[in-house]
Amino acid sequence: MPSLHLLQNLPAPGPEEHFEEILKRPGVRLERIVSDGQVSPPGFWYQQNYDEWVVVLQGAGHLEYDNGNIDILAPGDAVLIPAGRRHRVAYTEPRTVWLALHFDAPDSAPQLA
Repeated sequence: MPSLHLLQNLPAPGPEEHFEEILKRPGVRLERIVSDGQVSPPGFWYQQNYDEWVVVLQGAGHLEYDNGNIDILAPGDAVLIPAGRRHRVAYTEPRTVWLALHFDAPDSAPQLA
């Protein structure tokens, strides 16, 4: 596998977040997510059937949970989102780079609630 610098060769800013799969093995998927101010639509929640660990490498983001709690993440901050935990992206700075590790990740996209 060629070397990869996670903060270089970022996609151009656009209306959608950019998801790039970096590594996939049975039960594990690693992806880089680049956000440019995108947030989850009002009333939208992710509810995945696998654990997800995320870390902010650059920028900042807020993850909101259905119980009203909010994780405010800056570079170097990480959080584990357990399977089934309803969450949404409430805020991102332009050029926020996330690294997301999905455990027991299915081959399909995340389930939406």
